[in-house]
Amino acid sequence: MAHRVPVLAEKEKTRLALEALFSPESVAVVGASGNPEKLGHVVLKNIVEGGYQGQVYPVNPLADVVLGLRCYPSVSAVPGPVDVAVVVVPRDAVAEVIQDCVDKAVKAAVVITAGFREIGPEGVKAEKEIVRIAKEGGLRLLGPNCLGHIDTHSRLNATFAAGMPLTGNISFISQSGALFSAILDMADSERVGFAKFVSLGNKADINEIDLLDSWREDELSNVVIAYLEGISEGHRFIAVARDLTKAKPLIVLKSGVTSEGSRAVSSHTGTLAGSDAAYSAAFKQTGAIRVNTLETMFDFAIAFAYQPLPKGKRLAIVTNAGGPGIMATDACGKAGVDLAHFQPGTIDALRSKLPPTASVYNPVDVIGDAGPERYQVAIEAVLKDANVDGLLVLLTPQRLTDAVRTANVVINAAKKTRKTVLTSFMGTASVKAGVDRLREAKIPNYPFPEQGVAAFSAMNQQREWMLRPGEKVKSFRVNRAAVREVIKRVRDSGRDTLGDIEAREVVEAYGLRPPRSALARSTDEAVALAQEIGLPVAMKIVSPDILHKSDVGGVKLGVSTIDEVRAADQAIMRNARRYAPGARLWGVALQEMVLPGKETIVGVSLDPQFGHLLAFGLGGIYVEVLKDIAFRVAPITPREADQMVKEIRSYLLLKGVRREKPADVDAIVDALLRVSQLVTDFPEIIEMDINPLVVHEEGQGATAVDVRIGLSTVAA
Repeated sequence: MAHRVPVLAEKEKTRLALEALFSPESVAVVGASGNPEKLGHVVLKNIVEGGYQGQVYPVNPLADVVLGLRCYPSVSAVPGPVDVAVVVVPRDAVAEVIQDCVDKAVKAAVVITAGFREIGPEGVKAEKEIVRIAKEGGLRLLGPNCLGHIDTHSRLNATFAAGMPLTGNISFISQSGALFSAILDMADSERVGFAKFVSLGNKADINEIDLLDSWREDELSNVVIAYLEGISEGHRFIAVARDLTKAKPLIVLKSGVTSEGSRAVSSHTGTLAGSDAAYSAAFKQTGAIRVNTLETMFDFAIAFAYQPLPKGKRLAIVTNAGGPGIMATDACGKAGVDLAHFQPGTIDALRSKLPPTASVYNPVDVIGDAGPERYQVAIEAVLKDANVDGLLVLLTPQRLTDAVRTANVVINAAKKTRKTVLTSFMGTASVKAGVDRLREAKIPNYPFPEQGVAAFSAMNQQREWMLRPGEKVKSFRVNRAAVREVIKRVRDSGRDTLGDIEAREVVEAYGLRPPRSALARSTDEAVALAQEIGLPVAMKIVSPDILHKSDVGGVKLGVSTIDEVRAADQAIMRNARRYAPGARLWGVALQEMVLPGKETIVGVSLDPQFGHLLAFGLGGIYVEVLKDIAFRVAPITPREADQMVKEIRSYLLLKGVRREKPADVDAIVDALLRVSQLVTDFPEIIEMDINPLVVHEEGQGATAVDVRIGLSTVAA
């Protein structure tokens, strides 16, 4: 009886496939060619000339020898095992090649061939077919429509890009082939070392999340940078990226940030979210450092790769010119970096050895005629100071400036300290030799001081994230059964939007406090309810077809007499019929007038990548004008809820200004956490606005005055 081989867990299979992808013992190039104009020739040449030491098998049924290597008619005809196949054949032949790889037990295939999903329906069909064959055969695919991948440590260059980068500890993921090539070129010109380069192409199988998961344990990938155009598995990305960033920095350049990509929804929250809000929120929640330019990505990457993380955010600046020192100082204020306050001994040492015209406080100005010796005095003094966590050395080319010898001073000082050392040798030709020395010694240099400060700030951001203790999502005791019953009732009636009373039942079941409210179906009922609730009252139209009540004259506040109740009820119904003809009018809701407070909004929209997106900001009628909103992906932790509140620009208004008492911020945090739990428990809730959530004085809680909830058209 044959023994059954246990099936490897999916994650373990992925790990083994990626190990084979980057450190294979053998590689087959399918479509290898002797014609220098063919990609199959370029890829094979890159592998051979890149210094790869494993077995290389050209595969082409029409050739016997390519680049001096014996050629085979198929992958299955190769005599030995094949770990990785690089596929460079016409699209219509790819499926047959992938099947051949499966039959040969190849672990991973890199499909460089284009003409798949990116060209339309015909390509989509072809792509699905090669993925099906690969998955059924246990083969992992990179691509198709990619440039390939590079591992500098195994000396494997399985791309058609020019050149092999220097060996280093930065690994790069790109969804753009053009940017892949651009970064390769920048790395060469800047003499920056990399560990791995990966072009994802269409991401038909292996995606950025697989790589991030793999690189967390990769000791050769100390810094991860990524150019992303989209993320298809939002919650998995958050989980994997959060684990990665606790061990090493992840720097992300995400394109596609304009509002044109936003989804058309009817809620305030959905309108405000746009296409980019969920990505920004996810990056904040995972500790990923987001950048907006390739230059900044490079700036940060070399700082992380070459220098130790600072132990704090106190930066010392040494300069030979006042202007750049002021620029760096201003940049510190904007980036949240503290200027270090020197100890008295440091100031005395500087004063005793620097000219009387020099500034011995931070920034230390060694004056324009400073030579290397004067720089050495200043650098050594400030690096010894216990109040200094990092140093930024600025140099402008002046008559007595010696860029090379000053660079050597910086290099020697950096070798003797564990503190972060960055430089900004400003200029081009006259400082080039000095900058080259800094690059050789792995001291990051930036053309302008602001870039150095930004890099130091990013390093502090990473340090603080790594030190932050883990926190679990808070769970409240709630009445799920009541919410389930409301949703069933709404669906049974053929609706996907909850009425006011139904929405109030839902938030009450999750511990939020709405005002006392009841529905009046006639003017006489309105009068009776007003007497029961107690005057004054607020009166609002109730209709599943009217989303923004004030826009149709459907709201009256502070109704304080019975005669006013009668008049308001009739006016609200009349306005609703006039401005929303055909709308279903259920009546008028009467609510108690709530205590005064700050109007805020707590909302939810559904993002196609990340799921439920929570929003918080100042509310009322101005929310869409001010757009002062913070976002996070649900579920959120108490710390993330607190950060949302403090992140908005108008947070100072909640703290109290001009003798106003502070608002109950704890009540806002509580509301955010409860809404987060609600939409996590009931994913069929796809839109929700509490607007306004009136936040009372500190200690008095908050009231969910107006609640709107929308459901998916299909039951979850």
